Amino acid sequence: MFLLYIQRHSLLVGSVESFKTMEDEVVMLGFHLSMFDIRVRIALAEKGVKYEYREEDLVNIKSALLLVMNPVHKKVPVLIHNGKPICESLIIVEYIDEVWKDQTPLLPTDPHQRAQARFWADFVDNKVHEVAKKIWTGKVGEHEKEKEELIKNLKTLEEVLGDKPYLAGDTFGFPDIALIPFYRWFSTYETVGKMKLDCPKLG
Repeated sequence: MFLLYIQRHSLLVGSVESFKTMEDEVVMLGFHLSMFDIRVRIALAEKGVKYEYREEDLVNIKSALLLVMNPVHKKVPVLIHNGKPICESLIIVEYIDEVWKDQTPLLPTDPHQRAQARFWADFVDNKVHEVAKKIWTGKVGEHEKEKEELIKNLKTLEEVLGDKPYLAGDTFGFPDIALIPFYRWFSTYETVGKMKLDCPKLG
């Protein structure tokens, strides 16, 4: 799935285009190592939205702009559209889909299918990312239960994918955007957790 997306896109998800107009300014605050950052970049690329990217220095000091635009969490990514901030990656992706609705749809129009897309995106956050984070931050040999759970959850996603090209179905969409950034870290999870993630369909 991940390789299929890369093949269909000559535009690298990390590319940046600067764009400023008074009536439709789009600015993204991000950090190049952030998996959540990549979700927003993919959505903007899918929609063909030109934007200004501003790299945040999360290691040393956060910018005044970030602290103003996301005073609650003080985290990236943040999308600023017409001077108004939108925070949290999946919320930003939905916002992008709704605002630039004449471009490639990221969520289906059918209410049930939309609910299913949101369900699996949430599954990625809570059953893949959160579990993997425990393994990532633990010591070698710890979190055996979490390792088993992560493998089980990835197998669940493989079952959902089945013979379809994407989690969203025949077309690339919301749950795929949720998962792809984490796929890039699977090999790291394997190294840190001393385990094997055997989920070829997701690749």
